[in-house]
Amino acid sequence: MTATPAQWFEGARPRTFPNAIAPVIAGSGAAASLGSFRPLPAALALVVSLALIVGVNYANDYSDGIRGTDDDRVGPMRLVGSGLAAPGQVRTAAFIALGIAGLAGIALAVMTAWWLVLVGLVCVAGAWLYTGGPKPYGYAGFGEIAVFVFFGLVAVLGTQFVQAERVDWVGLACAIAMGSFSSAVLVTNNLRDITTDAVVGKRTLAVALGDRATRMAHAGLLLVPFLASLALIARTPWALLAVVAVLPAVRAHKPLWDGETGPALIPALRDTGLAMLLWAVVTAIALAVAA
Repeated sequence: MTATPAQWFEGARPRTFPNAIAPVIAGSGAAASLGSFRPLPAALALVVSLALIVGVNYANDYSDGIRGTDDDRVGPMRLVGSGLAAPGQVRTAAFIALGIAGLAGIALAVMTAWWLVLVGLVCVAGAWLYTGGPKPYGYAGFGEIAVFVFFGLVAVLGTQFVQAERVDWVGLACAIAMGSFSSAVLVTNNLRDITTDAVVGKRTLAVALGDRATRMAHAGLLLVPFLASLALIARTPWALLAVVAVLPAVRAHKPLWDGETGPALIPALRDTGLAMLLWAVVTAIALAVAA
């Protein structure tokens, strides 16, 4: 059986794309606040971020599929687990996406600092080893920490650096906000799969914490970006406008508050991503206007 282009796109998990796009927007806003917005490095940073998230999603599809983790999956379609694509094809797709991220990253390093190549290598390794390799760290409860670091701290501060050639506390505040949103997406994903993950020995943070504590963690993570907005008032009062993202954030948490399980949690992934994207856009505009 051969997967269609639409199924390959679904396998890339487009609901997670805000996790890649929003940090670059926020990082660009932080760079603009220093008077250093540069379109080309920003575009290359977006290519890196999007290619990395596609790569990690295909890598997870491949690794979870060959381990049998997705045999009884309740979430979005997986290519290997559903039998729509051969494991080797999905692995190749992951390598291609990660290769694109690497090439864009090298271009950024040439334009700014050589040590960004080392950061890129760590990011690529982190993408593959999340569920790949003999001891995947995603199976040991470190997924949320990795997401916070890579799609929060690294993505936002990296985007700010390649444009402004320095980072500041504004970039750090945005990075913490983006990392918290991204971790909230993964918390929702792992809560949905908590039963099946426990059966196959995938000890995610949700499995370790249990159902109730995981739902509370999601609420806490969604609160952090709005605390960051309060801090950013020190740079510009317009940053407070990002509280408009409270609306999709509340909607994202509602299924968890209501005790929903399984597929009923899938809309929370979408709404957490929308809250993240809205916060990043409004905050970036506020920072740019105040520059």
